[in-house]
This record gives sequence, structure tokens and C-alpha cells, in this order.
Amino acid sequence: MRITGRPAALLASAAAFTAFAALAGCTVQPQDPDAKRGLPVRIQLPSSPAPAPTGMAGTKPTTTPSTSPPRATVPAPDTPTAPPAPPAPPPRVLWAHGSSGPEVRELQARLRQVGWLSAAPTGTYGPRTEQAVRGFQGKRGLPPTGRLDTVTWQRLLAMTHRPSHWELYLMGGQPAAAPDTRCLTGRVLCIDKTSRTLRWMIDGRTVDTLSVRFGTQYTPTREGVFKVYWKSRHHVSTLYHSAMPYAMFFSGGQAVHYSADFAARGYAGGSHGCVNVRDEAGIARLFAQVKVGDKVVISR
Repeated sequence: MRITGRPAALLASAAAFTAFAALAGCTVQPQDPDAKRGLPVRIQLPSSPAPAPTGMAGTKPTTTPSTSPPRATVPAPDTPTAPPAPPAPPPRVLWAHGSSGPEVRELQARLRQVGWLSAAPTGTYGPRTEQAVRGFQGKRGLPPTGRLDTVTWQRLLAMTHRPSHWELYLMGGQPAAAPDTRCLTGRVLCIDKTSRTLRWMIDGRTVDTLSVRFGTQYTPTREGVFKVYWKSRHHVSTLYHSAMPYAMFFSGGQAVHYSADFAARGYAGGSHGCVNVRDEAGIARLFAQVKVGDKVVISR
């Protein structure tokens, strides 16, 4: 049967399109309803995947929040702290006022080396040594107690050298001998010719020690027990016309007094029977403490 008119034209167009689609690699879906009715087949070309959505220019893409539960925050364990260090023990006191012995003599010799003590070593920790230690401590930022403690001693050792025998003894006489038994009671100027020392003692305790020298062979210093019967601060000898400052008379014209000659010449000279003291500051201090009536013991 021959088909004419508009239906024939439609069939011809469909046949032409089918041939074109076959050449383009497309396939006709036989189940398409338009194909059954003889209508032109709608070809659906495969589409490219859609690009991932992006945010606005200059912003990061929005991320989908996680639906997993938040992780619990575990607190860090406490860091153990060291217990506070115990306070350092106070320095141990080695020697103080009233101490005596070879160690004190070495201390005095070392204080002389650094210029804090001018007097010769005596081996007795008296007021001069206490004052020297206090000055040394204060100069170096240590507590100025006047007592020789371990810290002060170590600082002094680092600044000085070991004293020689001459520094320890010959400069200021020999070590003080044990006091005469007659010196152990009351207030006494206890003078020993062998050690060439004078101890100022109160009730058996040595308060101060000074180096002394005595009379020559022809004008010896008397020995025995005496008493101070007169004190004269600026005395001048009427016999020899020599100065006798800080004189404390105990037997006739013999007295304990300061001697500039002894300070300058040492034991090379001698007195006319008096007990010479070379340390002016020491004799001044002694003069202020000794009273008329105090006992004087001179022995060898």
C-alpha cells in the first residue's frame, strides 16, 4: 500500500534520522513509545559528570559536619614538682671572743696580711681580733658578727697565704705561756718574761694579750706580785726624760707603758726596768680598763 501526503513525509524523515543516528553511534531504544507510534525518536546523549560545587571566590568549600561524636579531652597528668629544698644551715662558728690557741694565731696573721689587723699575733681572740673580723666581714657583704665562722674563714683563706713561722711568732714574741697560778683570781696584769707576753685577765679568763719587752741586764724588770698604784696618761720620765704614755706604775719607777722605741726596733733594744708595750691601740685599751689597785704578777 502506498502512503502519500503528510504521513509519508514523516516516515521518510524518521528513516533519515535513524540512518544518521546509526552513523553517529547512537542506538534507538526500541521500547521508546514514540518509536511505536511512528514519531521521531528522542535521542539522549550521555552527559558529563557535574563539577563539584565550589564556594564563592576566595572562600573554602563548605564541608559537611562530621556526625561522629566529639572526642573526649583527656587531662594531662599532673607534673610532679620537686619538694622545696630545705634552708641551708647557718655557718658554723669556729672561734669567737675568748678563744685561744694556734688556730687563732693563724687567723690573726692572715688578718694582718689583708690589712685588717695591725697588732702582732697573740693567739688570743680579743677585742682587736673581733673588730678586725667584723670589718673584714662587712667589707665583703657577710654578716658583721665579729665571730669567725666557716664562710668567713674560707673567704679569708682564699685571699691569703699560709703564714710563715716569723709571721706567727717572731713578729710579736712567742706564744703566751700558761698563766701563773697567781693570775687565776681577780683582775690581774699577768706578765711572763719567757714568752714575753702580757695577759689581761679577769677571774681566770684572758681578756687580751699583748707583746712586751723588759729591762736590760743592768736595769732588770722586777719579778713578783705587785699592785697598780698610779696611772699617768701622758707621763714623761724625770730620770731619762723619755715619754712613757699610758704608764701604769706597779713598783717604784717601773711601769707598764707604751714604747715608741719598741714599736720601731722590736726586741733589739730594752727598757730601764719598765714593761714596754709596742701596740699603742692595745695599751690604750688596756689603760682604760685597768684600775688602781689591780694586781700585777711578773714571772718567768
